[in-house]
Amino acid sequence: MFNNRTLDQIKKLKTPFYYYDTGLLHKTLAALKSAADVNGYLVHYAVKANANEKILRIISEYAFGADCVSGNEIEQALQCGFKPKDIVFAGVGKSDDEIVYAIKNGIFSINCESLQELEVIDYFSGLQHKKSRIALRVNPNIDAHTHQNITTGLSINKFGISESDLYSIFDHPNNYENLEFIGLHFHVGSQITNAEVFVNLCNKINQIQSNLYEKNVTLPHLNVGGGLGINYESPVNQIPDFGAYFSLFEKNLLLFENQKLHFEPGRSVVGQSGMLITKVLYVKENLGQKTIICDAGFTELIRPALYHSNHKILNITSGSHSQIYDVAGPICESTDYFARGVLLPETQRGDLIAILSAGAYGEAMASQYNLRSLAAKYFSEDIVKQELVY
Repeated sequence: MFNNRTLDQIKKLKTPFYYYDTGLLHKTLAALKSAADVNGYLVHYAVKANANEKILRIISEYAFGADCVSGNEIEQALQCGFKPKDIVFAGVGKSDDEIVYAIKNGIFSINCESLQELEVIDYFSGLQHKKSRIALRVNPNIDAHTHQNITTGLSINKFGISESDLYSIFDHPNNYENLEFIGLHFHVGSQITNAEVFVNLCNKINQIQSNLYEKNVTLPHLNVGGGLGINYESPVNQIPDFGAYFSLFEKNLLLFENQKLHFEPGRSVVGQSGMLITKVLYVKENLGQKTIICDAGFTELIRPALYHSNHKILNITSGSHSQIYDVAGPICESTDYFARGVLLPETQRGDLIAILSAGAYGEAMASQYNLRSLAAKYFSEDIVKQELVY
């Protein structure tokens, strides 16, 4: 994973910290752009996955757009090189200030999630004497077959408007004088690894578009959200097969002539390029069960506690024979475990543990619970530069 010189530099850094392989990030972005360009698909990176400034600046270099879910994310995206014309703004609970900010900056689209929100956007657009571009987020009632905490496309979820509300909007299009309806938006969940979910989404969109066509409604843009999963347990093929992903939509989604298709990948873009490096504080044994206590906890990576997710865990400073360990953090909560029953080399105080595939929803979801300090972040090229100094 690390050559000896790089590992020597990593050992000198205060833990815990996030480590990003920018070389892998560039390769992932190049693969994404190449695959998207084949069919002229438009990509908006989901900023919520990782809003690190350096990472955003790298992503913006590839001329991708940004998918934002807060006013602060819009501001961060603009500051990091994303153009207003490439920014979409989603979120079930946009505040008045956030809506006003989005309108003022003339972003590409506000993805609206309720009838009442339409009225609010219409009102504030009128105050600014502007016509806001709107994509209507529709809840397609599709099971993403993923963890219940990251499913967004079922009718019991809080996201999106119902089909009946969608059709009623176009029965009375003159109700919103300050809005321009430019598209439909869908997003059914996150960490989706079952291709059938995306096929089902395409079929649902085809049906909805057909129903709208009968009302003489054709919209120039379709946004199918994100959700493409990555392999956490065995992150060997680190760059997702974007070509296969896009081909599912190319084969199953019926587009009108000149209709543009938008995607909002996040995890699949940055997930494998980041890891969390933590130091072993103690190794406890209780009734034969050995538990590694690390200096990182769910304040640095909450996914295992919140989603019961599994990350590949490595001891990068020990080559001894393997034993079974639980891996836990220092937080005063019983859920503060990264894994249980993990086979690792014999581990002792001071060893360094790498928790892989932490580039998405690691740093972005960090907290200061227990008044802990936020972890530092380092990039692969920074480590190389340090090697040249010594």
